Amino acid sequence: MNPIDKAALASIFCSTLDPSIPAYDRMHARLPVSRDFYDQTIRGLVEKGLVEDEKLTDFGRDAIKVILVGGVFDLIHPGHIHTLKAAKSLGDVLVVVVARTSTAIKIKKDRKIYHDEMLRRELVSSINFVDLALIGREGTLYDTVAFVKPNVIALGYDQAHTEKDVAENCKKIGLNVQVVRLSTPIPGSKSSKIKDELGENIYGI
Repeated sequence: MNPIDKAALASIFCSTLDPSIPAYDRMHARLPVSRDFYDQTIRGLVEKGLVEDEKLTDFGRDAIKVILVGGVFDLIHPGHIHTLKAAKSLGDVLVVVVARTSTAIKIKKDRKIYHDEMLRRELVSSINFVDLALIGREGTLYDTVAFVKPNVIALGYDQAHTEKDVAENCKKIGLNVQVVRLSTPIPGSKSSKIKDELGENIYGI
């Protein structure tokens, strides 16, 4: 499949999850194609059975590989960039799930969150190789997984979940998902360490 067709499918997929931005606008933000060119591309995808009624068919969904990464992302640092870039290299569409503040505190009670979830989502969205940033759904991680239906879940090198547990829990909700553990060339780059060292002055510099 050519890159233009794949980009169009990715844009439609992302807009299905987050309709606030139309698929054409998503694609145009990455590839400055005209509306006529986009419409012509979509007609071709419809003819191939990949798109129907402005949504991906099962065939169209199978044509792209969706990677899901989750985290708090309160303080974006080089470790995040390396992890997200490595995750994007695994497929076609990188969906980043930003944890709700209530969820992040539930996981780690003494955690201090500097940014609210909407701002953290905006920060992640500004990274150019992130295709879509979503705030996690209420409930468990697997409610969000069931919503996105990724092909691959990429875990950060220091995230507590094990690959086996995540894969087995995905199977319980009817999803056969590949789970991978990402490494990092800079394991010392952690939000908690940066916050500890800079303390309350972190945003005064």
